[in-house]
Amino acid sequence: MNSQIIFALLLLFTFAVFGYTLRRLAQLFSFTRKSFPIKNIGRRIMVTLKVAIGQSRIFRNPFSGFLHALVFWGFCVILIGSIEMVADGLSGSERALSSMGGFYNFITASGDLFGLIIAIAIIVFIVRRISMRVKRFEGIEMKKASHTDAYIALTMILLLMLTLLGMNSAYYALAEAGGDTIIGVYPVSSLLASLFSGSETAAIHIWHEIFWWSHIVLIFVFANMLPYSKHFHVFLSVPNVFLSRLDPLGKMVNMESITREVKLMMNPETAYAAAPEGSEPERFGVKDAEDVTWKNYFDSLSCTQCGRCSYVCPANITGKLLSPRKIMMDLRARMKEKGPGMIKEGRGFNDNRSLLRDYITEEELWACTTCNACARECPISINQPELILEMRRYLVMEEGAAPGGLKALFSNIENNGAPWQYSREDRMLWTTGLEINQPN
Repeated sequence: MNSQIIFALLLLFTFAVFGYTLRRLAQLFSFTRKSFPIKNIGRRIMVTLKVAIGQSRIFRNPFSGFLHALVFWGFCVILIGSIEMVADGLSGSERALSSMGGFYNFITASGDLFGLIIAIAIIVFIVRRISMRVKRFEGIEMKKASHTDAYIALTMILLLMLTLLGMNSAYYALAEAGGDTIIGVYPVSSLLASLFSGSETAAIHIWHEIFWWSHIVLIFVFANMLPYSKHFHVFLSVPNVFLSRLDPLGKMVNMESITREVKLMMNPETAYAAAPEGSEPERFGVKDAEDVTWKNYFDSLSCTQCGRCSYVCPANITGKLLSPRKIMMDLRARMKEKGPGMIKEGRGFNDNRSLLRDYITEEELWACTTCNACARECPISINQPELILEMRRYLVMEEGAAPGGLKALFSNIENNGAPWQYSREDRMLWTTGLEINQPN
């Protein structure tokens, strides 16, 4: 009974800390703008099954992608065992889900096998980071803290797998020593149980308790660490894919207020619906963190910092400053910096800094070719160009700031009705002397 009380208090504390974190995040999301409506649920489910669950994009890097997919699938299976541990901890039972019969045997066998597979994969990842200079793990945005964060998370995952295997091995050895029925199937731990051969039953029981409590405490600590880590994608990757835009990647979103004005200008007598009162935007485009949509911010929290987006970016490849990964990391960092002030003083809080220029330079934004290679490559469907275009929109529509070539184009459109420098009357002069049949 005492262990149940301790476990219940530990679980309550874990939920309290996690709840506090979610509350802070909800407050930050409240400062962002609305995004597209969530429709086409059936299609979204299919995309999620393919991209998130099937890990289709991750396999573009065959070796690391396959290992990462195994880690993801393993976590999905092991999660069921973690739920069982919570049930056992609260009720004082042993193997609470064993009534599932044959499916339980499949789950325990899969979880035990994946425990070893994930441990091996994590060791490979750590050795790879230490001994190999993987280009996409580098960049001006990848500070020492980012690499330290990765090592801490990988180490914790490794410890989770080792304690899981230790717990299962001790359970198997304990059941054999006591002549009890072994509930579940443990292909790996049944072999590791030999490490306890010759030990007394009491000693094996102590080892089982040590591994059990170590594993569940690591789960609770890891869960509360993730929201402050780049590995927050463990929670957010699947929802982010489900909530991703279903439009073609090249489609650029127009502002309704601007579309309305253009239609009225083109046809003043149109019966185009009047704008609702108070619908005028506070700002055109994005200057600071509170100007982004909730989906932009969700993207930044989901970003795995894997660098696949920057690795395929033609601007980044040719030595320009743009790094799509940095754009996402900067948004998350800026919201973290400004968020506490907005929570205290409201959306109007001003610290004389902004996402644009203090974090992201104009040179970075105009280097983007809008080829959408980054969005196509992202394994969790983050749309980096959408944010880049919105920041460009602010520069052009609020500040009139754009490269010289674009300013000339804008001037030509305004004066000539086309991007070329020729007037409408002179537009066909190039045909002089050519035998071209003019339309009647």
